[in-house]
Amino acid sequence: MSTPDNSKPLSGATTPDNDTSNTLNDTRPGSEDQKLEKTEENDFPDGGLRAWLVAIGASGAFFCTLGYTNVFGIFQAYYMFNQMPERSADDIAWIGSIQGFLIFATGAVGGPLFDRFGAWLIRPAAVLYIFAIMMTSICKEYWQFMLAQGVLTGLANGLLMFPALAAVPQWFNANRGAAMGLSIAGSSLGAVVFPIVLSKLLTTTDLGFGWSVRITAFVMLPILAFSAICIRARLPPRRTQFFLWSSFKQPMYVLLIIALFFGMVGMYVPLFLLPTYAIKKGMSESLASYMVAIINAASIFGRVIPGVLGDKFGRINTLIGATLATGIIVFCWPKAETNASIIVIAAVFGFCSGAIISGGSVAVTLCTDDPKNIGTYMGVGMALASFSALIGPPVSGAMIDKYGRFEEVSYFAGAMTMFGALVAVAAKWASPKGLFGRT
Repeated sequence: MSTPDNSKPLSGATTPDNDTSNTLNDTRPGSEDQKLEKTEENDFPDGGLRAWLVAIGASGAFFCTLGYTNVFGIFQAYYMFNQMPERSADDIAWIGSIQGFLIFATGAVGGPLFDRFGAWLIRPAAVLYIFAIMMTSICKEYWQFMLAQGVLTGLANGLLMFPALAAVPQWFNANRGAAMGLSIAGSSLGAVVFPIVLSKLLTTTDLGFGWSVRITAFVMLPILAFSAICIRARLPPRRTQFFLWSSFKQPMYVLLIIALFFGMVGMYVPLFLLPTYAIKKGMSESLASYMVAIINAASIFGRVIPGVLGDKFGRINTLIGATLATGIIVFCWPKAETNASIIVIAAVFGFCSGAIISGGSVAVTLCTDDPKNIGTYMGVGMALASFSALIGPPVSGAMIDKYGRFEEVSYFAGAMTMFGALVAVAAKWASPKGLFGRT
């Protein structure tokens, strides 16, 4: 039996991803079994029916999860004028902020759980998610909305969303940006459909709030069932430690998290407040309810097209461009005074901001060369960035309550987004290919 050649260290052995000190089933460096396993891990299908079914299934999961919660602007405006008129904009914004925070914060658990146990987590999470929406439909008091729509929906959403997203990059490498863009674009499509459905049900029927929300849950059931069938992990579970603390020794990873944090602080503000802004500028409540749909219709293209461009010209490059463009649009937001100009701002903002989350998620996958760790890298990274949801909407809501206008809000959100773009440039500088490489 031949002995392994230890004259040269295993390539990448000093990187965080290849730390095998905690593996349950240790294999010798350079052994034939380990080489074969590594070859299989890096042999991405990059297409084919099975791979694209995973991407389409993930898109369905995003349609029901982030696509639904992205329409909180509809709920914000509806609650302010109907369910909770006695509550301030700041109070109501906290429901969406807690929800948005928990969706991504849960990734700190959902991502590593996927890496260790596979996609089975999607099934119980889907059941819990439907239950949370049903509970929201019977809420009457502020604290009930906070628990059902803010806490329970946010937790279930994250446990469902992150395993779905983490499965996709296991099947794609060269086309990873396009595949993940397609998957996350499901959230944009959902955020087009659900505002229209909710607006019609809430304003043109006698069903009331409860049944309007319950109908949306029934719409989600077959889609989530399809996603649970299609989404599968390609690789065997990772057997190392649950959290990869050594990942934080990588400057590029840390800087990307910071860039996403500041970019998302600014991105959340128009998503939550643009319908309210439109109403205050004289737009009818029914037309204003379509602002979120317009934003997300544009972001379908903003998620897919930059994903394809990122595969060709660099994924961090795409993130930088999207964040810069979003910051500029947010600065211009209060200059829109007419219905037409507000609609244009909504559409351009939707396209530009669409690539922040999708582009950021793809960029984070560059930080690991071990596909078994992708779920943990994405989940923990997005969880830390999710603290932005606890800052953007509540701070902007407090500014509106204090100043009674939106100029200060746009300055705050625009500055945060532009700073995020600058940090993304620093992340590119820290990447292996440097500032001028195609990263």
